[in-house]
Amino acid sequence: MQKGICFGSIPGSDAEERFRHAAAAGLQGIEVNTLHTLAEREQIMDLSKRYGLPVISVMNTDHWRYPLSDPDPTVVSRSLAGIEQSIETASFLGADTVLVVPAVVTPDVSYEQAWQRSTDAIRQVLPLAEKHQVTLAVENVWNKFLLSPVEFAAYVDAFASPFVGAYFDVGNILLYGYPHQWIHTLGTRILQVHVKGFDTQAFRFTYLREGSVDWPRVMAALRDIGYHGYITAELPIDQADPLGRLAQISADLDAILQMADA
Repeated sequence: MQKGICFGSIPGSDAEERFRHAAAAGLQGIEVNTLHTLAEREQIMDLSKRYGLPVISVMNTDHWRYPLSDPDPTVVSRSLAGIEQSIETASFLGADTVLVVPAVVTPDVSYEQAWQRSTDAIRQVLPLAEKHQVTLAVENVWNKFLLSPVEFAAYVDAFASPFVGAYFDVGNILLYGYPHQWIHTLGTRILQVHVKGFDTQAFRFTYLREGSVDWPRVMAALRDIGYHGYITAELPIDQADPLGRLAQISADLDAILQMADA
């Protein structure tokens, strides 16, 4: 396994400064957000090559503003357009995964509607994902949807496609489950992994080794399922000591990765 970080978790005033800081801290890959223009994609490609930091995945940016589960077809169309741009971004940069939040359950969008609308919508964009050999990885987030590992697995399996998988977020799951159990259930459906801490007593996110995550069990579970990809830190920038915290994140990732070999 290798250690990655989200673009938004790296301090810096511009893209080059962020890549430079990530490389200096010893990170090994970067997850970027959707890039809408060729100029943006070319810039990130150049920086990726210059600093030896591959783009490992693309975080789709429109799925919260324009949920696939929305009853308005116009909103769904805008969401699908964002996923298409994310797929094209990934393909251009050599990444093989796009993170997608599939649906949001609300007082006006039922669980059943969220399931049906989102699966129908994702099926529309699957041909493009297949064309570019990019997998859509559904992430577990606080969207009141896919609230058990068995259900999450069933959702992925419903597509019967190698181009739909799971993006597992270790910290997000602590609100209602145990990460190692979810990892064992999802198994090889897991394509990418986000890591952050979460304190179940204080009910707040934390830095990696400051919360309630049982990292030895998490890493043992990832080893058990044969996961060999990145664990990607998704954390806020520490405004008081941004570079010091970035170095600490990298060191924490090293310590966590060593647990996989224990």
